[in-house]
Amino acid sequence: MDRRVSASVDVRPAQASDLDALVALEEAAFASDRAERRAIRHAIASPTISLLVALDGAVLIGAATLERRRNSRRARLSSIAVAPSRAGTGLGRLLLDAAEAEARRHGCESLRLEVREDNGAGIRLYERAGYARFETVPDYYEDGTTAWRYEKRLAPREAEAAASRG
Repeated sequence: MDRRVSASVDVRPAQASDLDALVALEEAAFASDRAERRAIRHAIASPTISLLVALDGAVLIGAATLERRRNSRRARLSSIAVAPSRAGTGLGRLLLDAAEAEARRHGCESLRLEVREDNGAGIRLYERAGYARFETVPDYYEDGTTAWRYEKRLAPREAEAAASRG
């Protein structure tokens, strides 16, 4: 069976009707530091947060949360969640690409994120996508694990389009 992301996966902004599935995804994807239902509901409605969901048909299989501050050219990717059954299929990269495009759409020039120092798959994903580690933050997560902070300068849409025509 091919475990790559299928062409049937769509990414779109979260809707209020996705709330139960998003809460279930948080429970399945993370052992700790989970977003609470109230925080997810807030993110769906917030004008400064983009909560993107990945759907395979009607099944929610992943999500990415992007936070922006007014008058800032930097966005923060606060979460990428992938259903455990879809780990290793490229879904994380699909969500990361969608989050970068969303940040660009809002005029952001860079994207920052934190990742657990013991999250090898996440670290590989971000480093392969061009993110550079610039800081470590001890005792960042609930269980005391250190976070590695990364940043990437985002190419303007025009430059990216020209490169893909290349």
